[in-house]
Amino acid sequence: MHEERLAEFSRERLDGRPIPDDLRAMLVAQWEGRTDFRFLLDITFFEPGQLSPLLDTGYLTEKELADPEMQAVNAGAAEMSKYAKFVAEGGKGWIGYWTHPDEPADVPPPIIELDTEFTFWNLAGRTLAEACASERAHYQDEPDERVAFAQLADRLAELGLPLGTRDYDALHDPEYTVAPEQLMEDLIDAERKKRGLG
Repeated sequence: MHEERLAEFSRERLDGRPIPDDLRAMLVAQWEGRTDFRFLLDITFFEPGQLSPLLDTGYLTEKELADPEMQAVNAGAAEMSKYAKFVAEGGKGWIGYWTHPDEPADVPPPIIELDTEFTFWNLAGRTLAEACASERAHYQDEPDERVAFAQLADRLAELGLPLGTRDYDALHDPEYTVAPEQLMEDLIDAERKKRGLG
């Protein structure tokens, strides 16, 4: 029923990569107007045509867009968008997958978050749902994030989206071959040099 829309989402957001099962379930829920996942995980998936935050310059003035420093930042961010595949708004900003070609191909891509200050964050978990739940565990009424995560995992399982673990301490903590934050700095520095900015 949603195959065409899922294929379009994959082309637009993931360069045609297969959509992970948890992402598929959450997308279909959003498209069908079911808000359980959005409420539990504080996540809203991008609509067709919505720009990645790394490509969106619509909030900048003409003067800012003409500034060579800002041009270097925007060019570096555009290059970064080849590897940082954001699929949703949530948490501190935007959430998605780190698909740099130097990362191991035999494991799912790490989940990353970009905040509104353009800082990258590593998220624990092997899937988008696990990563979002691990983040949300810090913002629940339950002060112990381990208990809060287990409660979120149970609730997600009831909704048909079981996580790989309900043990917060057992969540996969990804290591990056190429660190997103460092690569962003390097790309912007390279663009600054191209423009003779040092």
